[in-house]
Amino acid sequence: SENGIFNAILKSHVDFSSKPWPSISHQAKDLVRRMLNPDPKRRLTAAQVLSHPWIKEDGEAPDTPLDNAVLSRLKQFKAMNQFKKVALKVIAGCLSEEEIRGLKEMFKAMDTDNSGTITLEELRQGLAKQGTKLSEYEVKQLMEAADADGNGTIDYDEFITATMHMNRMDREEHLYHAFQHFDKDNSGYITTEELEQALREYGINDSADIKQILSEVDADNDGRINYDEFVAMMKKGNPEPNPKKRRDV
Repeated sequence: SENGIFNAILKSHVDFSSKPWPSISHQAKDLVRRMLNPDPKRRLTAAQVLSHPWIKEDGEAPDTPLDNAVLSRLKQFKAMNQFKKVALKVIAGCLSEEEIRGLKEMFKAMDTDNSGTITLEELRQGLAKQGTKLSEYEVKQLMEAADADGNGTIDYDEFITATMHMNRMDREEHLYHAFQHFDKDNSGYITTEELEQALREYGINDSADIKQILSEVDADNDGRINYDEFVAMMKKGNPEPNPKKRRDV
């Protein structure tokens, strides 16, 4: 009722328990709460609102339990070559707690038995809760895509790697860190041997796959991957090239 709304305003009570708030990110709710503080001295100014992590560039708006944006990333991850998946794992390992907070919350929500892994059934239930209608085959395909070690479950690192924001690949420091990880001799190139070594560390030993990856990435056909070629591979097919144009709550 209107009286109820007015009373809530006077008491500064925001009910985050009713829809759609339970599925809204922690940072989005934090911003709303701070903007509605009845004490003018403690209420955020316009400048402070613009500096809040949910608003500012590269600030993270965590994801809701398997929302459409994350599902899209998971599907995109499935289509990537093995080298790009390994590179994403390296990048995921250097992200800050703040950058992955939303995905961490999502992982916990889906890991209903708190085992530290997401099973096929938990993935299926997570999709169903969001009203996502996928066939059993499609659900299994997503599971197989994220399950890098092939043990039948998705652990925390695998989940972050497969679902993190693709705009992470627009950040120079992340790209350069990943390239240096593979360029063991600091030559400025990833050689065939270094590529083989990197993939072998993640259980990928198929020489045909390695040759295919090299032919796709090595644009100048010199038998090695330079930094520009590596960056081009990482940004190819990126569904979220400009974080300013979209945000996930």
